[in-house]
Amino acid sequence: MTTATRAPLNRISSFILFATVATAPFPFGSAAPAAIAFWCIVLGLGVIAASARSLRRDHIPLLGLAVIVILAYAFVLHEQLAARPWIASPHPLWHEAAEALGIPIAPSVSIARNQPFFALGAPLANMLAVICSFIVCIDRDRAHQLLLVIAWSGVAYAVYGIAANLIDPTHILWREKEAYVGVLTSTFINRNTAAVYFGSCAVLWLLFLSRQLRRRVLPAGPIYWRGIPRRLLSEMPRPVVLSFAMLLLCLAAMLMTNSRAGIVLSLMALIVAFVGFFHRDLPRRGGVSAALVIGGLIALVFLQVLGGNVSGRFDVQGLSDEGRLDGYHSTLRMIADHPWFGTGLGTFVWSFPAYRSANVSMGGVWDLAHSTPLELASDLGLPLAGLIGLAWLVVLGVLTRGVRARRHDRIVPTGALAVAILGLAHSVIDFSLQIPGYAVVVFALVGAGLAQSFSSNNVSSSGENVAKNLARP
Repeated sequence: MTTATRAPLNRISSFILFATVATAPFPFGSAAPAAIAFWCIVLGLGVIAASARSLRRDHIPLLGLAVIVILAYAFVLHEQLAARPWIASPHPLWHEAAEALGIPIAPSVSIARNQPFFALGAPLANMLAVICSFIVCIDRDRAHQLLLVIAWSGVAYAVYGIAANLIDPTHILWREKEAYVGVLTSTFINRNTAAVYFGSCAVLWLLFLSRQLRRRVLPAGPIYWRGIPRRLLSEMPRPVVLSFAMLLLCLAAMLMTNSRAGIVLSLMALIVAFVGFFHRDLPRRGGVSAALVIGGLIALVFLQVLGGNVSGRFDVQGLSDEGRLDGYHSTLRMIADHPWFGTGLGTFVWSFPAYRSANVSMGGVWDLAHSTPLELASDLGLPLAGLIGLAWLVVLGVLTRGVRARRHDRIVPTGALAVAILGLAHSVIDFSLQIPGYAVVVFALVGAGLAQSFSSNNVSSSGENVAKNLARP
């Protein structure tokens, strides 16, 4: 089945996918329930309109993994929502409340009745995004278009964020800021999510820049790295200058967020992307290790020279905020008390106060655990959280295989791998992947990377000839 045959069906799905990743960050990170519901409907239509006839044998196990995760989610949610769960035990709070009030109360596994149903929107949107992108981006041209849409959207949000921070740093769009006054958040409410979003866009622009350098500046065949600075000074085509300028713009927006973890992990993701793209051009003995070390030193100098405010936060506050580790310890006690089915999806804000340590900062409400894996385990139980972690390990393994094995179109799995590592690493110590405006972008990019991690002999939808395809790194 050629791409030209399936193009009319997937044209609708690709338009929906591209529009979603471009606009999802706009309405305050799409964190509102109405926005989440809207994207679930839109992405659901995209999956329905997508044609799966282009799937090959290599893709079937990945779809099988998605089905297993969906079924496991459905089972846990059934136990948390059902009046008569199959094997789970009700939360003891319902029995205590019935005794205290002296009236019968129907028990529930969830600490907040029916809350898991209302909290399902965000993970559902993520799953729909990765499935829609996976099917659509089997076409290599659609995969490259997705990267361009995400990258140029990031530039637009960076321009707005920088302008808004300079003109009126007290507002996000039309809403007054409740926190982070004076730092860039663009259309996101939280600066940490904004930092990793712009870091992800910077990763894509670095890959575009690397591809332009490999095609237009660097010689064919092995690269002589010592002569690169002289070649760059003598030859600088316009596409190279454009990609470099957009990279700097995204990096400037990222630095203006003053997010410690977001900036440091984004710089690490840039190193991963560079090494992943040029790993075939590095010396076989120690080349990758040397590139990682040199990249780390460059990132450290970059942070010291241009990230003065971030370095100041490290000096004053250290590596973590006050009470963060104590909050993690409290969440671990929640998991120990409810290891199998958790306290209910989306119920952390009601469950945490009973476990809140005296060492945790008493100001404000902890509505999130500031660690997505820990919150998943406390809300859904260890078995499902472990399955999700295993699924991510498989995804990272497939993307790594794609980076190592693919000689052409390597930019897609490389970008997906670097951004996935960035999002996952940051979500361990914060909640960026719980913000749909960023998570949908990451999952869509991961879907494209998985689809392009396997070689394909299909004809591109734009009718490019074989020679042009072979020219792609």
